[in-house]
Amino acid sequence: MPEQLTKHPEVTLEVLRSAGAKCGEGAPQAILTQCPIQRFCKLPGGEVCVYGIDEAPRMTQMSVSDWHAVLQALQIGDRPRESYFGGESLLVGGGGILIGVVLGITAMRFARRRQRRSPAP
Repeated sequence: MPEQLTKHPEVTLEVLRSAGAKCGEGAPQAILTQCPIQRFCKLPGGEVCVYGIDEAPRMTQMSVSDWHAVLQALQIGDRPRESYFGGESLLVGGGGILIGVVLGITAMRFARRRQRRSPAP
């Protein structure tokens, strides 16, 4: 089942609701068990978890290598530097955000692994 990343999660949830999805209602989560209840949607054909940009580090289906691929895709091309998202400053800022997301995800996974390995008191 998919996790979705969007700039407008509330709008996305409303569109899903208009199509008959049960979103944010505490429906049973069979696959997306780590999805926040307010971002979870249940449909007849499956489940969807809708994340906002600021919630990207909470996503469980994107690996660090996936985020690196996104970062590389933003920096590749033959266009002049000014054409990237309106100029160099936006490119640098966007790259910084993505690097922060990648570092956050890496830290979360490291902490989870460490927590699993440590014996219970």
